[in-house]
Amino acid sequence: MVLLVSIATWYIFSDNYFSFFEGAALLFGFVVFIGGLIFVSLRAKNQDDPFVSEACDEVPDNVPTKKAVFWLVVGMILLPVSSHFLVGSAVDIAKYFGLSDLVIGLTIIAIGTSLPELAASIAGVLKNEDDLALGNIVGSNIFNILAVLPLAGLINPSVIDASVANRDVIIMIGATLALIAMSLNFRGQRRINRLEGGLLIVAFMIYQGYIFSQVG
Repeated sequence: MVLLVSIATWYIFSDNYFSFFEGAALLFGFVVFIGGLIFVSLRAKNQDDPFVSEACDEVPDNVPTKKAVFWLVVGMILLPVSSHFLVGSAVDIAKYFGLSDLVIGLTIIAIGTSLPELAASIAGVLKNEDDLALGNIVGSNIFNILAVLPLAGLINPSVIDASVANRDVIIMIGATLALIAMSLNFRGQRRINRLEGGLLIVAFMIYQGYIFSQVG
């Protein structure tokens, strides 16, 4: 699924313009995706899901509902506030160093907004929940492309830097293919080993270095 939406994004950006209707199409894809998940969940509601059962067992029984709701509200308030300061600070840094909005978005903002996902993935791996770590990344990418990205086209249709389709989205598709290949692992073990994980990190560092090397 994440590969399909990545290819769709490349096709939409290939004309270097993100229109209102293209944003609406991606958002419609998100609605279809959520509907499909609900449909699958309803069909399997009578079947025991070991992952769900294990997750439910890990939920503390002594946490009052009011306390849980309180921290949920606090988190929902702090998230947009922290995002506001992150974006504002990143823009100031970009102006100071003469960086473009695209570069700052592909680097500082991309890394900063991914830190919660990184923490969740590390926590999942430490608990031997490899599927949770992988699902977190895949689900986040699908959500960002189908639910977050469309808002830019719906609110402010605009011209897109040609390098987004010709470079960045292509790299995203390549990284997705690499992740799929590593996850399937044709040797029979469906897991990403340390070497493969290290290669992905090195590839990301090379990509970030390349972006900064193109500045100015």
